[in-house]
This record gives sequence, C-alpha cells and structure tokens, in this order.
Amino acid sequence: MQSLAFTTHPFALVALRLAPRTLLLMAIGAAFLGASWMVSSPKVGLGLILTGLAFVSLAAMIGGLYLLQKLRRDRLTSSLTALFENDKAAAFLTDAEGAVIYRNTAAKRISGGASDSALSMQLADFYAAPASVLYGLQSRAQALGHASEEVNTSHGRVRVQIHLVEESGFLWRLDQQSSSGAGLRGGEHIGLPMMTASKTGTILFMNEAARNLLGGRETTLDRIFTDFPIQPGTIMQVSGRDGPVPALVCELPTSAGRRELYLLPPSSAPELSADEWAFIDGLPVPLLKLDLGGRITMANRRARDLLGDKDAIGSLMANQVEGLGRPVSEWLREAHAGRHLGRSEIVRATRTDEDVFIQISLAQISEENSTALVAVLQDATELKSLEAQFVQSQKMEAIGQLAGGVAHDFNNLLTAISGHCDLLMMGRDEKDPAYSDLSQIIQNANRAAALVRQLLAFSRKQTLRPVKLLLTESLADLTHLLNRLVGEKIMLQLDHDAELQPIRADRRQLDQVIMNLVVNARDAMQDGGTIRVETRNVFLETALQRDRASVPPGDYVAIRVIDEGTGIPADKMGKIFEPFFTTKKAGKGTGLGLSMAYGIVKQMGGYIFVDSLPGQGTTFTLYFPASRELDLPDDDAEVADQPPTLDAPLSELDMALDSSTVSPQPAQSDAEAGGVVLLVEDEAPVRAFASRALRMRGFTVLEADCAEQALQVLEDTALNVDVFVTDVIMPGMDGPTWVTQALEDRPGVRVVFMSGYAEDSVSDHQARIPNSVFLPKPFSLTDLTATVNNQIH
Repeated sequence: MQSLAFTTHPFALVALRLAPRTLLLMAIGAAFLGASWMVSSPKVGLGLILTGLAFVSLAAMIGGLYLLQKLRRDRLTSSLTALFENDKAAAFLTDAEGAVIYRNTAAKRISGGASDSALSMQLADFYAAPASVLYGLQSRAQALGHASEEVNTSHGRVRVQIHLVEESGFLWRLDQQSSSGAGLRGGEHIGLPMMTASKTGTILFMNEAARNLLGGRETTLDRIFTDFPIQPGTIMQVSGRDGPVPALVCELPTSAGRRELYLLPPSSAPELSADEWAFIDGLPVPLLKLDLGGRITMANRRARDLLGDKDAIGSLMANQVEGLGRPVSEWLREAHAGRHLGRSEIVRATRTDEDVFIQISLAQISEENSTALVAVLQDATELKSLEAQFVQSQKMEAIGQLAGGVAHDFNNLLTAISGHCDLLMMGRDEKDPAYSDLSQIIQNANRAAALVRQLLAFSRKQTLRPVKLLLTESLADLTHLLNRLVGEKIMLQLDHDAELQPIRADRRQLDQVIMNLVVNARDAMQDGGTIRVETRNVFLETALQRDRASVPPGDYVAIRVIDEGTGIPADKMGKIFEPFFTTKKAGKGTGLGLSMAYGIVKQMGGYIFVDSLPGQGTTFTLYFPASRELDLPDDDAEVADQPPTLDAPLSELDMALDSSTVSPQPAQSDAEAGGVVLLVEDEAPVRAFASRALRMRGFTVLEADCAEQALQVLEDTALNVDVFVTDVIMPGMDGPTWVTQALEDRPGVRVVFMSGYAEDSVSDHQARIPNSVFLPKPFSLTDLTATVNNQIH
C-alpha cells in the first residue's frame, strides 16, 4: 500500500494509521447508539449515546483525514505525471521513508523496472552507494526546502536535485550534466511554461518556454493571469504575447510557501496536434468534452476505459451514464446555463460487465462559436461500496432493534398463553377430554417461543448460558436427531479430532446452529449424497483475515459442515446471513436460519465463514476459542428442556420435537412454600397468571401494575415483603430503578427480575442489586414458583 503520509502532524499520522479500522470504529459507535435504545436508565442511555457519537465522530474524522491525504497524494501524482512524464530527466516522488510513490518514464529506464522498493534500491545499479548521498540530500532538504549534489555515474556526471513537497514528500530529479547545460537553472530545459513565485505573488523564476509565451519576463502573478487569484486545476486566461491565451494551471507545492506553477495546453483547445492529443490521451485523469447537445466530442484513454466504451467519442453522455437522482440531460442543461458548476455528481456507468460508479465535475469553457463542458471523471465505485456497507450495517442494526422489540411483546403474550394453559393442565391427566387440546396449545406456544428466540438470536440479544463443552459428546447426543432430519437418501458422517479441546458455549444454542446448517445442506442435495460434520483443533500463528473479519492468533476448535449440493451463487454470498433472505421456495424456510446462526456464533465469541462454488457444494466453518478453564459449573440441566429450533417448516419438525416436548405437570406442593411477594407487572394477563400461580403455591401476593404503585404499597412500614417480582421494562419508572429505591428502606428483600428481553438488558443493574436473579419470559408455572421459592428459602 502506498504511503499517504504527506504530513508531519502527529495527530494526522495517528489518524492515518487507524484508517484501516474506520469501519470497526463506526460499527462500535453504531452498537453503542443501538444499545442506548435498549436501556431504561436515562443516564446510562445518555452515556451510551455520547460514547457512540464519540466513536462515530472519531471514525468520520479519521476517514476524512484519510480521504484528504489520499486526495492530496493523487492530485500531486497527477500533476507530476502531467509535468514530468515526458521529461528527459528522471523524476521520482518519495515519502519520508524513501518509498517511491511516482516515477516518470525516464526514471523507469534507469531503475531497472523496480517499482515497489525504496529509491536507494532503484538507483543501486545507476551509481555506487546511493543510500548515503540520498540520505544526506534528504536531511538538507528537510531543513532548507531543497538541496542538490553532483555525482559521478557510469553515464557521466549527474546532478541530483531534491525539493520538499507538502510536509514530508520529496521530489527528486536526476539531470545529466554537460558543458553546454551546466549553467542552466532548474526548469529551463522543461518544454512546458513554468515559473516559481513567492507567497506574495512575486515571480522568482520563469523558464524560457514561459518567457516565449508571455513575450518577456514579468514581475508578479497578477500581471500574468487576467483572473486573480489563481485557482490551480482550472483553465485560466493568461496574458500571452499575442493576447489572452487559455491554459490549464497546475501547481506543485514546495517548501517555505513558494509556488511552482506550470501552464498546460487546455483540453478545450478546438484543435489539437498529434503531440498534444497524445499528451492529453495519456493523462492519468479521465477527461471528457461535451457539446451543447450533450454529445462527447473528446474522451481520453482513461475516460474511455472508465466508461467501458472504446467508441465513446460521438455518443451521448446520457447513453453512457445514468443519474442516481435526476436525468443526466437535465444536469447537463443546467451546467451549460452556468448553474451548479464545480459541484460533483455521482452517476452509474451503463456498462454491462460490472457496476461502476463515477464522480463527475463539470466546468464550462468558451469555444469559437459556442460553449462546451469539460468533465473530470473519478472512479467512485469503492466509495459507493463503502457507503452501501455502512447503510447495510445501519439496516441490520435497525432490524435487530425491531426484532428485539417484537420479541419482547411476543414473550409477554406467550407467557400469558402458556401460563394459563399450565393452570388449566393442573389436575388433568391424559384421559381428560381437554388434555390433548391443551397439549397442542402448549406445543404451539413452545414453537412460537422458539421463533422468538430466533429473532433474539439474530439481534444477538438472546440469553446464553455458556458451559464447558466437549463437541464429541454433544454431537454424539445430537446425531440421532440429525439422522432423522436428513432422511434416507443422505448419509451423515461425523469426523472428530482425536484429542479435541473443549470450548465454552451454550449447548442448546450451538445444537440449534448445527441443526440449521445440516438442514440447509440437506435441502441443497435433492439427489442425495453425503454431509460431513468435522471437528478439528486449529492453532493460528497469525491473525486470519477473511470477509472483513479478523480472527486473532491462538487455539481454536473448528466445526465444518460440508455438503455436496448445488452451492451458492457468487452474487448471493454477501446476503446469506441477512434476516429473511432465503434461496428456498415459498413455504420452505423463514430466512432466519443463517442470520440466527450468525448471531449466536458471534455472541458466543466465535466466527463463521462460508466457502461455496456453484455445482460443487458448500462448506460452513465455525471457529470457537478453545477453553482453558479447568472446572465450570454444569448448568445444562437448566436449558435441557428447551428443544432446538430449525429454519424449516413447522410440519417437518413434528417428528423431531414430539419426543422432546414435555407436557407440563402439576406443581407439587412444597412444605416450605409461603411468604409475601410484591408482584409488579404492567401486562394484565401476565400479572393475572403469575398472581394465581404464586397463590396456589401458598404465597401471599400483593399486586401493582406500575413502579409508582409498588412504591405506594411499600409506604406502609408495617408491611413485611420477602420478594420483589418485577418486570424490567414498564411505562414510567423501570424495574431496576424502583427496586433500588425500595431497597434503601428494605435492604433484606430479595428480587426476581422478569423480562421478555435478554438477560443482558438487566445484567448491569442486577450486578449492583444484591440477592437478585433473572427469569426470562416466557416462563412456565413451575419456573416462576420454583424461582420465587428459591429466593425465599
């Protein structure tokens, strides 16, 4: 990568080093801003917003500095190409480290074709020990702005000149010395009109070509240019020997505020000689000229390549590009009328081989009988790609927030549905006529809850309970279910590493990911075949860079799901992890499977990648950090009752889920049950179910539909309360806030937080509130009563 550091400002240098991480900083900022919507505390939300804005502002500032430095380098390189490409003297542009950024044709002849090494390496065959000479000259130029020295080479004596460019760039010129030319000042031999002026506009030097153009030597710039001040990069009128002459003004920055100006023949010249056309055609900047009808009358090679049309001259501009916001013909008419000149427009080329976006700036010029437009083109495809990625990240974040909100509301509804079913199921057995109907309601409520968990998984906000996990054991337990899902035409093979390391993961969620990947592999193999599930120990000595992700070095356990199916087309590879995107037919999938898998893997600290070739199959690879913890509590029992969920039609899951769904059983009486519970829940159906369930277990229940009412109940100092059971998100004051206030007068009361959001939404508050636990919605009658009973006893 070429250096962009044409500055010595320490902040700018740090910004350039951080430029490759701009998208990461933007993503972190977006994550903080998104998280601010999920917290209930205004202070915490404001802190998250300020932190997010700080990251976004830092990323924007770094991106701006990077683009500014890139623009400065590109502008300087373009100017040097126009000025020195056909110069007989070798010219190089280097950065402060000596890396070559630009070299002209003469320089390429003497440097032996090397293009990516330091200047001292490129001149190693030109004369002996160049490094010491170049280092000394660069040190002097850094202090004085310029330096020169004559050296002996195999080609005779050569004068090496160096000029400080910008703040830390250096322009080198190697002039062959002769008796006739030894006394010439630098620039005399250049065929283009050239002059050097002070900061105030006093002309310090003017070469012969400039004197011939102007009819003699001038003293100040304002006597040369009819329009003042000078605007480099534009066509200006110059007071020539025989009257005003149009010229394209290029400026090469030098040290101490001096200005080095070159006058190029304008591209709008009505007629060009063969040499002039060759010069314009070879410019590194794409240029077009348009007549009043919007027809292209001139297009250099770079412009034709960018448009993808070798026969662009003579065609209409409106047929070459299409506007993103308005017709191209309307834009050109406004430019011919003199409106909005100089303002860039981004358009899309109509070429069919690839999507190319072009940024175009227009300038108006006068010709003999009419006016014309000069267009400067710039490839903006990468810029639009970055913009699309940023918009995509914002869209995914917005969908994630929406998914979290929908999941919260559905979990409240499912809690009420399944809870009242539990109440109805108490005291009934399989002989009861209503037993089968109630079982169906509970079973479908469980499936709805599983779909809600998919939404939370996509938004990476589901509750995880990671444990120390050995994949050989978990996959062995899952094999019987996988074999039933893949069918008879497909063979499932498991291949484990001999000494597989353990990982730390949520077993239920990881099983769900693997089942989704296997089902997708099965659906891609309509004619049968083999699905391989491999596990391997992987050690990364260096960071693994893939798909804009970086996997740090270290020990990992890799899971690969390999199929022999139809593969994924290249144009769909970038969308497969998006929610609701599916290549399956209608009714064959929800489009949540891979997005859910992506969210779960990322939330567990892992990485997921896909490799696919159409017609040759697909491989999904998951990387999880190897666990080095010696002993972890086994809380698998807490989640074993929740069956995995597949991205497949519900009818297909009947066989898989019927055996794993357990009908609720009546809660057994507990001699230790009893105590006073303050239940705070704004959803009336959930509050009604929870209140009945707790009373049936022998608890005394005080109800409140909001935090303010709960605090009013607690104003009675004679009232004894053992447990606060409260929702987290409520209108007005949220659960953690009112509990914190209540505990000031009742420090011994234990707390149960309920929420349809993930445990992460309350984990920070819960850590500061003693004797508190979290109960995720939807919960069953047994879950509720057991949790409350455990808090009391």
